[in-house]
Amino acid sequence: MKYIKYIYILGLLVLVSNCGFYSFTGASISPDTKTFQVNRFENNSLLVEPGLEVTFRNTMIAILENQTNLNNVNSNGDIVYEGEITEYRISPTTATAQNTAAQNRLTISVKVHFYDKNDPEAEFDQRFSFFHDYEGTAQLSGAVKDTAIEEIFERITQDIFNASLAKW
Repeated sequence: MKYIKYIYILGLLVLVSNCGFYSFTGASISPDTKTFQVNRFENNSLLVEPGLEVTFRNTMIAILENQTNLNNVNSNGDIVYEGEITEYRISPTTATAQNTAAQNRLTISVKVHFYDKNDPEAEFDQRFSFFHDYEGTAQLSGAVKDTAIEEIFERITQDIFNASLAKW
């Protein structure tokens, strides 16, 4: 009986490892897809935060490297991500009795063009957006700004990954 359990587990592992379209991150990647490319995302928002496009590109590369076995290339990638940062906006979300902001919100939006050489029907142009709320008395600088941008980009890049490779 003990050996049947091991044979069952071994058979299951062989089955999963031979399936080219499955990954433990939920990605559905063609076996022909070996590389990805993340082009520069131009910062075209009205309020320009210096270096934001580099931070976004690096975050996008990191999520693809961490959640797939694809290799990052600078040109001729099997899948390509490019686009622009379209919004970087700070707005009050709640007010105090003294008519000052009790809480502010940083919103960042990114328009993404996704191309797939092996599956042209999977290609899309889509806008992704997320926000981070912070205290109205705090300035959006230093650690507050770094935390906000990191949280927003983690969410946006995961949403992009899900839309392009996990098909969620």
